[in-house]
Amino acid sequence: MDRIIKRAFIDAIGTALYIVLVVSFIFSLQVLSSKEDVIIIPIAMLLLFVSSAAVTGFLVFGKPVMLYIDGKRKEAVLLLSYTLVILFLLTLMAFILLITWNNLF
Repeated sequence: MDRIIKRAFIDAIGTALYIVLVVSFIFSLQVLSSKEDVIIIPIAMLLLFVSSAAVTGFLVFGKPVMLYIDGKRKEAVLLLSYTLVILFLLTLMAFILLITWNNLF
């Protein structure tokens, strides 16, 4: 059980860190973009969206699917559940931080 919770925590933190990196990358591109009507921007954003969905899908669903296929259904469901709960808690913490930050400044 502890192994599953540890794996869920690692998967959720990895997903959150990946999201932080992608958002940081997008914000850094704002400085470079001077033209708003460039066709490559929506193409790049859609490609980024699709590749991000693949990476986060792998981080969240990869190991649970492998466990499920190996016949370890209970472990697979627990791992997916714990990962989603941890991601929800990280999201909740981000919103609390956002609300606190906006009320302070």
